[in-house]
Amino acid sequence: MGLGESCYVLDTNILLYWLGDRLENTLPKGSYLVSVISEIELLSYAGLDLDAEQQIRGFLSKLVIVGLREDVKEYTIALRKKYRLKLPDAAIAATALAMGAILLTNDEAFLKLTEISVESLLLKKL
Repeated sequence: MGLGESCYVLDTNILLYWLGDRLENTLPKGSYLVSVISEIELLSYAGLDLDAEQQIRGFLSKLVIVGLREDVKEYTIALRKKYRLKLPDAAIAATALAMGAILLTNDEAFLKLTEISVESLLLKKL
């Protein structure tokens, strides 16, 4: 990460919007991390064809995938208890917290969290 460069954890929905060319603008300048939970969510969609899977794997190979380290697990537990988040959401938010990163998401469930910074992105008009 460069000097003054922001670090972002990309939520699953942002990854889907990027892969589907649904974002109005490019991703903000910075470095990007992905929770192993988002990796699992992306690659486990029923009906995912081989081309789409290869595109996802290619994109993910350029990013740092953060596993369920001890600090991520503990933050997941705390966030899930405090905010009653779904387990995958709690783990993704915990990844941002553990990494000191901004969570990039369009999921309103994350807006109530005070422990992390959350930013959303504009989508193209359909």
